[in-house]
Amino acid sequence: MQIDEMIMAVQKAVGVEVDGKAGPQTWGAIYAALVKETIARKPPVEAIERVDDRSERTIATLLPEVRPFARALVQKAAANGIQIKVISGHRTYEEQDALYAQGRSKPGQRVTNARGGYSNHNFGIAFDVGVFSGSKYLGESPKYRGVGVLGADMGLEWGGNWTSLVDQPHFQLRPSWAQGMKEKDMLAEFRRRVAAGIPAYA
Repeated sequence: MQIDEMIMAVQKAVGVEVDGKAGPQTWGAIYAALVKETIARKPPVEAIERVDDRSERTIATLLPEVRPFARALVQKAAANGIQIKVISGHRTYEEQDALYAQGRSKPGQRVTNARGGYSNHNFGIAFDVGVFSGSKYLGESPKYRGVGVLGADMGLEWGGNWTSLVDQPHFQLRPSWAQGMKEKDMLAEFRRRVAAGIPAYA
């Protein structure tokens, strides 16, 4: 039996989404089943210890379903000797349009190909991390690839695996309804859901 098949069998047994990735939801369900159901009266996945203040301010902008993954990634990276912080989270359409204008109608280097409504950051499912050495931010570092492996192992989609615009600091958590969908189709559905007031992960 392959390891992903084992994980899927465990996920089915503990009643969480079956995707073959052992993320915070899976470990939280295993903890509840084997140890105890709550930690300080919270479900285990919600009781994951807070990280640094800068990351927490950004994590607070994400959808509740994504927050434990962001915290877990910071902790998992630290356990592997890599210091990261979550430095970008949710953006409004207007904030996204301002970034899109950079290097086009405004001075600066192009940092995105996405206009407002065409970035996963606009829907609270995506975040960017920065690698740090003490208080120094490292914009370029081979450690981003290591963090990418850790995130993908948890079930996050990593921008370092993209081909059109490689984005190593970027991570996102697809809803189950979007598994296997093309990015443009997923974003169109997000826009529809926002307009209709439908939750992203419903």
